[in-house]
Amino acid sequence: MRRRIAQCLTMAFLVSLGAAQRPNIRGSAKSTKTEAEIETSMRRALVPPAPANVHPYQVGTASWYGRDFDGKPTASGETYNMFELTAAHPTLPLGTLVKITNLRNRRAVVVRINDRGPVVDDRIIDVSYSAAKVLNFQSRGIQRVRLDIVPPRKAPAAIAMLGEPALVR
Repeated sequence: MRRRIAQCLTMAFLVSLGAAQRPNIRGSAKSTKTEAEIETSMRRALVPPAPANVHPYQVGTASWYGRDFDGKPTASGETYNMFELTAAHPTLPLGTLVKITNLRNRRAVVVRINDRGPVVDDRIIDVSYSAAKVLNFQSRGIQRVRLDIVPPRKAPAAIAMLGEPALVR
């Protein structure tokens, strides 16, 4: 019985020592990262992508959004830039990489989901102006497309392509 009481008192003492630690002063200092560094680190941090075992993920109508939204915040918290290869999707996790193929001309591009949308019922994705330009439907406004999730093993190559609007075959 005495041993049990001694163990309980020792445990209580150790717990109280842990609770009485000084705050981490170094960790509370304001971050000195620049906005560009923060944006770069956000691009590198990938949210776990959606399952890639269903091909194609979706087929439907895409639209693009540009000037009216440029510079405004997206659902991911970053600022929308119509010249980046990004897109808005209603359900895919933010950060998911998606290959979008224009079913009319077979052009394709990889985009990163960073926003929620589209707000029009019959559309499956809203792409940035740059993505629409690569897919060659910027003048039409809408286009029938196929969406494929980029599997995690192919993500590094796809991320490298996000900086350059280039065709994917």
